[in-house]
Amino acid sequence: MLTKYRSKHCAIIFTVLLFFVHAGAARADSISLSDYWTLRNFIEQHPAQAGLTHSFSERVVGTPAPVNVDLDRPARIAVVYPGIQASDYWRRSVSSLEARLTALGVPHVIDTHFTRPGSEVRRQAVLINDALRQDPDYLIFTLDAFRHRVIIERLIARGRPKVILQNVTTPLRAWRQSQPFLYVGFDHAEGTRLLIDHILSGEDAPKKIAILYGPRGYVSSARGDTFRSAALSRAKTEIVASYYVGFDRENAREATESLLRRHPEVDFIYACATDIALGAVDALRELDRTRDVRLNGWGGGIAELDLVATGALEATVMRMNDDNGVAMAEAIALDLAGRGDEVPQVYSGDFALVTPDLAPEQLAALKRRAFRYSQ
Repeated sequence: MLTKYRSKHCAIIFTVLLFFVHAGAARADSISLSDYWTLRNFIEQHPAQAGLTHSFSERVVGTPAPVNVDLDRPARIAVVYPGIQASDYWRRSVSSLEARLTALGVPHVIDTHFTRPGSEVRRQAVLINDALRQDPDYLIFTLDAFRHRVIIERLIARGRPKVILQNVTTPLRAWRQSQPFLYVGFDHAEGTRLLIDHILSGEDAPKKIAILYGPRGYVSSARGDTFRSAALSRAKTEIVASYYVGFDRENAREATESLLRRHPEVDFIYACATDIALGAVDALRELDRTRDVRLNGWGGGIAELDLVATGALEATVMRMNDDNGVAMAEAIALDLAGRGDEVPQVYSGDFALVTPDLAPEQLAALKRRAFRYSQ
């Protein structure tokens, strides 16, 4: 009876919520990095988190230590990801989550839904509504646009399911003490700084730069605007143009072709995501500009690593990908064991800078670590 009541209650709430999602469409791009704590500032303002983060990180990188959980049914986990894209990050996230939960001895059922990134916010709300009918214990989602924020706020206010925000490592200031159960991912600004240090330093730093953003929103701002600010601080560097292309390979290809027709002097293109980098490579090859226009990747999935090896990408910042799924599994296991106070508010995984000069054995070691569960 209680489960039926909860399911009906969820349906009523999300029927109303879909109205708010639609009504908030005009504000979908109303998102600013100033709305978030940076990861560094959050730890400074919440010093107790430093110790939690350190001990939790050791659990993530270590071998699984099964926990004692007493459940009358498997834990129900709903996942709604923008996973229909070339980047393998989202699918590997599910694989590593499931594998680590199994290794920890946690009975579980994962209900996964993939959508296209950046353009299907209403569809995502419908999928969440469908998932809530199953009364999940945990919902794993993301936060990129204002309409995502509307959805998440109402879930947090309900208290069930517990919300895990994936691909976000900067807590939202406005939520104050009413935060989700966990923010998890790889800090976009920290990863971008690795690229900044590599690309903008030295005598061969580019002079004429273009930026290819994804959709307007959190990820594009964190990756693209962080790079833009650093580039503009260099006296000899000029931002010639920028385009919002979505996380869409074909759009990125078309934008790159248009960009180089209008600005043939561009010598570096900063790509904010994997699909964008792949589309830009397509265009550079078609225009025979691969030798004089440099390009980066962002994320370090297999598609990018292959392009770095051929020299098509100058560099990428590689996430230790599976650590995000492992972190979620560890957090869920601790919570189910009554040890939720051992879970930090934020988990941000490690990066490595990958260039064509990296020794094959070093790259192989990084792949083994990054894809330890999802190979």
